[in-house]
Amino acid sequence: MARDDAVIGCTGELLIATRGSAGPGEVLVRVRGGSEAFLAWSEDPLPRGSTVLVVDSRGTRQVDVIEWADPLEAPAG
Repeated sequence: MARDDAVIGCTGELLIATRGSAGPGEVLVRVRGGSEAFLAWSEDPLPRGSTVLVVDSRGTRQVDVIEWADPLEAPAG
């Protein structure tokens, strides 16, 4: 499957934790007016329920993610 550029820059929630170099997790990404599941790879392990940002597409429904905190939702202070 070809690289999916539409998903890059989208956010999602990890359904299954990532394990860093030990293997992928699964992320539900908000894209194309709905939600789609992808295998999620990250440099460091990320826990289930983490909000992540998709930074790259590997094709075949696999993406690279990083942990993400929306700066607009950060508490004031």
